[in-house]
Amino acid sequence: MKSYEIGVVGLGVMGQNLALNIARNGFSVAGYDLDAEKQKAAAEKFSGQPMAVFSTLADFMANLQAPKKVLLMVPAGVAVDAVISELLPCLFHGDLVIDGGNSHFPDTERRNRQLKEKGILFIGTGVSGGEEGALRGPSIMPGGNPDAWPLVKPIFQAIAARVPDGSPCCEWVGEGGAGHFVKMVHNGIEYGDMQMICEAYFLMEQILGLTPDEMHLIFAEWNKGELNSYLIEITSHIMAKKDEGTGEPMIRVILDTAGQKGTGKWTSQVALDLGIPAMTIAEAVFARTMSAIKEQRVAAAHRLKGPKIVFQGDKMVFIEMIRQALYASKICSYAQGFQLMAAAAQEYGWKLNFGQIALLWRAGCIIRARFLDEIKAAYEKQPDLKNLLLDDYFQQAIDKSQSAWRKVIATAVEMGIAIPAFSSALSYYDGYRSARLPANLLQAQRDYFGAHTYERVDQPRGKFFHTIW
Repeated sequence: MKSYEIGVVGLGVMGQNLALNIARNGFSVAGYDLDAEKQKAAAEKFSGQPMAVFSTLADFMANLQAPKKVLLMVPAGVAVDAVISELLPCLFHGDLVIDGGNSHFPDTERRNRQLKEKGILFIGTGVSGGEEGALRGPSIMPGGNPDAWPLVKPIFQAIAARVPDGSPCCEWVGEGGAGHFVKMVHNGIEYGDMQMICEAYFLMEQILGLTPDEMHLIFAEWNKGELNSYLIEITSHIMAKKDEGTGEPMIRVILDTAGQKGTGKWTSQVALDLGIPAMTIAEAVFARTMSAIKEQRVAAAHRLKGPKIVFQGDKMVFIEMIRQALYASKICSYAQGFQLMAAAAQEYGWKLNFGQIALLWRAGCIIRARFLDEIKAAYEKQPDLKNLLLDDYFQQAIDKSQSAWRKVIATAVEMGIAIPAFSSALSYYDGYRSARLPANLLQAQRDYFGAHTYERVDQPRGKFFHTIW
């Protein structure tokens, strides 16, 4: 008897936790993994619940209710295509395949088209929240074939995180690769958020000489106000943690080289493709690549000299300035992310609801933060808002913070501390508010060496000229 309402392929930690979450919310789940050890571990966790693990793909598929719903929790890339190929002989018209990994959105577009031709429904969904989110309630961003949404809406909205009013952090995003695109931008914003928090920590450590215990209290206090967010909260916890072996603060035990899985790079590449100045997200990616060349940096530190200035100001005043600089930079990073989604919606014909997307990120996901409520409110008030910086709330927030923001960056520059995210966010703000930029000289240069032409200030836009220099 085909008794399971949904199947999960890929029983690693994320796959197991999502399956357990689904079962806890009243749906029966079948599981399958090529790895026998993962099968065994999942079977032990699933014991006593409306769940089962199958040792063969054929048995797994045979025990799914029609129309079959199969959630793939396997690594992005060739593994997804390989699993889909194995599933195809067991799929019938109207069955549904769901890719729950961090797939690149063009791959999702391609898979959606290919499966649609075979009469198979497809969803590419972003899932954010890590292992704990998968188990307790993630943010879910589904996109793909809209005919598929009614089949999994009850399941996805049941397992998703919820905001205080009870709304689930899961709603249909759009067709094709829209779901994975929104998740990609979420991750790009996450890169920016993390880098900015790291810069705030580094300023307090390097300029003010604060200890991790002192910074634990500062981040905990910041989390009570407008910076309230998951990442600020865990940063406070990280600062308080001691290494069991040495007794040293964990933050001082961890090597300063950062890894990445590619979604931040994808976000930056797409921003370049679509002509959106998402420089803060890109700088956050480059900051990770800079951290990775540790040996070169250590060697360079012995040869390349910077300023030797001792901070002379009021520490408490400067800490508050850093907080304001962090908030202003964060606003600019999110503004870039939403600008990028707006450009993608126009380019790919997606009907994205930006207020709703802010709601999807309000709980469950890594970038969940209090001020997402303000983003949702901004787009509810003005659905065609061109940039978050033009919303009254965010404009006032920047006005309040920018003096401190500029002083923090100036101080860091004077003392030789690299703060690429803070600096690029301010450059974005100053560039966006500038009615005139030096691109007129750039166009003159391009016309001089390559006859690329230019527009004139005294002629209509779209009319081009060339000068014999």
